[in-house]
Amino acid sequence: MCGIVGYTGKDRCVDVLLDGLRHLEYRGYDSAGLALQTPRGIETIKEAGQLSRLVAVVGSHNGRYDEAVSGIGHTRWATHGRPNQVNAHPHTGYGGRVAVVHNGIIENFAELREELERRGRRFVSETDTEVIAHLVEERLEAGDKLREAVAAAMRCLEGAFAIAVISSEEPGTIVAARKQSPLVVGLGENENYVASAIPALLGRTRRFLVVENGELVTITADSVELTSLGGERIEREVLEVDWDAEAVELGGYEDYMLKEIHEQPAAVQRTLAGRLDAGGGIDLSESGVDLAGIQRIAVVACGTAYHAGLLGKYAIERLARLPVEVWVASEYRYAHPIGDDRTLAVAISQSGETTDTLAAVETARGFGAKVLAITNTQGSLITRESDGILLTAAGPEIAVASTKAFLTQVAVMYLLALELARVRGTLPEEELLALGRELRRIPERIQETLDLVQGRMGEAAGLYEDARSSLFLGRGVSYPVALEGALKLKEVSYIPCEGYPAGEMKHGPIALVDERCPVVAVMGRGVLREKTLSNVEETAARGARVISVAARDDADAARLSEVLLPVPELPELLGPLVASVPLQLLAYRVARDRGLDVDKPRNLAKSVTVE
Repeated sequence: MCGIVGYTGKDRCVDVLLDGLRHLEYRGYDSAGLALQTPRGIETIKEAGQLSRLVAVVGSHNGRYDEAVSGIGHTRWATHGRPNQVNAHPHTGYGGRVAVVHNGIIENFAELREELERRGRRFVSETDTEVIAHLVEERLEAGDKLREAVAAAMRCLEGAFAIAVISSEEPGTIVAARKQSPLVVGLGENENYVASAIPALLGRTRRFLVVENGELVTITADSVELTSLGGERIEREVLEVDWDAEAVELGGYEDYMLKEIHEQPAAVQRTLAGRLDAGGGIDLSESGVDLAGIQRIAVVACGTAYHAGLLGKYAIERLARLPVEVWVASEYRYAHPIGDDRTLAVAISQSGETTDTLAAVETARGFGAKVLAITNTQGSLITRESDGILLTAAGPEIAVASTKAFLTQVAVMYLLALELARVRGTLPEEELLALGRELRRIPERIQETLDLVQGRMGEAAGLYEDARSSLFLGRGVSYPVALEGALKLKEVSYIPCEGYPAGEMKHGPIALVDERCPVVAVMGRGVLREKTLSNVEETAARGARVISVAARDDADAARLSEVLLPVPELPELLGPLVASVPLQLLAYRVARDRGLDVDKPRNLAKSVTVE
């Protein structure tokens, strides 16, 4: 979950590394550091806290590091060891000949540390990372070149991780390697890069190589060589990325979260483009998966993606009449799941590198399931582990709390539901086409929602001024919207929130309700709207301050609510695509009113690449 960046070339290395870390800080911001190759040897600069503290320290050195043209950097999400300066990366060996940055977890670090200490190595940090530096340094002292030393260290390590290493004996060279955790190489002219994720390098290149599991890459200013641990050369096709540098800049917005909320109409439009024609017809032939003969579906995902999977379940079961299980991916691999070659496993992951989701994919493959990946990241590991791929087109998402990635995942799940219904013949063609035409208009409806709620968020957020907790209620397809709304608010505001089916209130949660527990009700449409109104009435009678997400002309919802957040009228099934938007804005505004960093909530990171 940490961020790694490396550079070797002709430019001022410190600027390249700090810029890369700025675009990786969403992966962790407990501390940050650099290791630079200078004429004086390897020099490290590390600071606890957010990247801005490291930038200030580097600036205070009055150009001391201007001459460095290669080095590595790191932004940390702490696992082993407290987030302080000593535990910050990079870590060096006892002799200072080597520096290492690391993302992931070394599962056998305790045993390795004991061995190294018995051999006389002295440790200064509490991290698992430091064992890598000592292992590499030992091999260098034995006469190995840096690549061979890193390969030898990799053979000793267990877990999921990516590393980048420099040595004072080979200036201008970076050796990086991966096992599970993501790693990419950026290709330039007389300069090359390595990073945990593509967005770190978009301002400098759009040409990338993806490093696969068990591979090493040796980088100099004018060469990139991929090899196996045994030293065999590997050829890899260059990946051309169509994201642009502006996509990872704020572009006039105060925060990435707000920017990404407002990018949703365009993101959903791009995701639907080429897959949904003007008449409502669906074309998912790009997926490469034959949907005929599928008898059951298992959706595996984590966090926000799990909520997208729940909405997909409603759509697929209603339209295609197929049984769908939705699993938290971290539970799936241990649950002895049932399936066979007529099972379709749908794996949803924004990054395409989520460790638990990848493990769930492996489990599904074990009983012969076809695997369809829904991800925002071309070239990610999940795309290479699946039988078929449906890419979302959200573009880079920097804020930790997912918004546009969520709506594009939901849009793809709805496309899949429509296609499955067509293949299975479960609904008349005209009914499917009509729903497809409504889905095609969703980007306009999202923009309309943004315009409708623009002036109401301050009043809604004001109900949270003294809040000690909050409940989010919905029924049917509105229930996953309530879950996602509660997750967004707790992620960025730190207010305890729970999403519940509104009909479950009398089975326990209503005990929480008082004037300091705002209730957010997602009304939806159809018969369940009436049921939800009744459930919300019970909370209002007990002093709850109610915020409703409902149609703008819903007089009953307006009567019950202190604040009504209006959304356009849509077919019930598609309602979540607009009802989610006010809840994203509510979370954003509450957190901002509390003076919190909405892009980098405490204890969280964007991509969860450790179990």
